Amino acid sequence: MKKIIPLLLCLLFTTIACKTQDMTDTYTIETSLGNIKVKLYDNTPLHKANFERLVEEQLYDSTLFHRVINEFMIQGGDLETKPASMQAKVDKTEEEKTIPAEFVRENFHKKGALAAARMGDQVNPEKRSSPTQFYIVHGRSWTDAQLKEIEDYYGSYFPENQKEVYKSLGGTPFLDNEYTVFGEVVEGLGVVNQIASVATGSMDRPREDVYIIRIVKD
Repeated sequence: MKKIIPLLLCLLFTTIACKTQDMTDTYTIETSLGNIKVKLYDNTPLHKANFERLVEEQLYDSTLFHRVINEFMIQGGDLETKPASMQAKVDKTEEEKTIPAEFVRENFHKKGALAAARMGDQVNPEKRSSPTQFYIVHGRSWTDAQLKEIEDYYGSYFPENQKEVYKSLGGTPFLDNEYTVFGEVVEGLGVVNQIASVATGSMDRPREDVYIIRIVKD
């Protein structure tokens, strides 16, 4: 448990679902290493509408996956990672438009979950989400004993169906009810694996840039 808590604390907004949902509102994240298709959840309407707006306004175009931690997550959406030539077009107040948390029991941090990054609890006790930065869970598999340790630490519990997913597919269960999950990968987990495995340097930034070329609605 001591090893995973620092990762939780580090999943911040920085500047540099087992229940089946309909296959609607899918988006393709075109990256320099391949495409990732995600679907958005209807039960997180604030996050869904915000993501749709950002895609429509093409704000994610030419941004980076700026934080990558193998067996944890890949993080992108920081508008300040756009090339210098595009910075003049970025609304510097965009990151101030935080979104209220939308925690839903059936939306959990399985591998491939799409979730919103945020500032830490000390300055953000309501756990409001960053309006632009998101992450996709890479994660790892967990044992019953490890899941019980997490439950005891947080005073929470995992439904049996979610435990089975965490033990088989994997994920980051210690992030549940801490960060809003608002979608999931439906195609392209291999690309997520590839991005998660790139060499990184200071602040977990890839040594070679991994671009989000654009995100488009399917």
